[in-house]
Amino acid sequence: MTLALRVEHLRKDYVLKGETVRALRGVTFQVELGEYIAVMGPSGSGKSTLLNLLGCLDRPTAGSYYLGGRDVARLNDNSLSDVRAANIGFVFQSYNLIPQLTVVENIEVPLYYQGRLDAANRRRCRELACLVGLRERLNHRPTELSGGQQQRVAIARSLANDPYFILADEPTGNLDTATSEEVLDLFHNLNTQGKTIVLVTHENEVAARCKRVLRLRDGLVESDVRN
Repeated sequence: MTLALRVEHLRKDYVLKGETVRALRGVTFQVELGEYIAVMGPSGSGKSTLLNLLGCLDRPTAGSYYLGGRDVARLNDNSLSDVRAANIGFVFQSYNLIPQLTVVENIEVPLYYQGRLDAANRRRCRELACLVGLRERLNHRPTELSGGQQQRVAIARSLANDPYFILADEPTGNLDTATSEEVLDLFHNLNTQGKTIVLVTHENEVAARCKRVLRLRDGLVESDVRN
């Protein structure tokens, strides 16, 4: 068994208007390489806080977060940014594409910021665009694409740095039913090829496509079930 990530007794507190809000109260779980897991829970359950911690966008108040065997919970901002860039692929509900760039250029962005945009990686980014079904759209810009096509660009971009895992935040939230199914089929295909995916969603239909469902409530793990 090889782990992609592991969190132990993870806590996150916020102070709002002088009051301490305990967003996460001691969350422990692990994700093996190759798993496809949905994170669910009602509003206020801690989903967004957990997403920020798993994505190395924030640090916990207490507890440990092991990513590729390294505890990253106490790293400083610069080190955390380096870990995030090298190990995590992000897919957002709103795509977060750069409108002035073409499909291929958007996919190249993570490698550009890491200083790794050589000829071989440029070719790989073109291959990733083809992998997600955009062979005929390589030089189009986001405004020339449908929502589903934009999300395909975002998925290809998330693969550019060959991450430990893909972290997807409500990736079908802005898509119609048919397009959502196409995007979920793409995630399924990536997972069957060995990619580890952690997907945050509030939709039962989306979670049903995953192999495991982790439910949060009041900052704790309420259930952890394999489909």
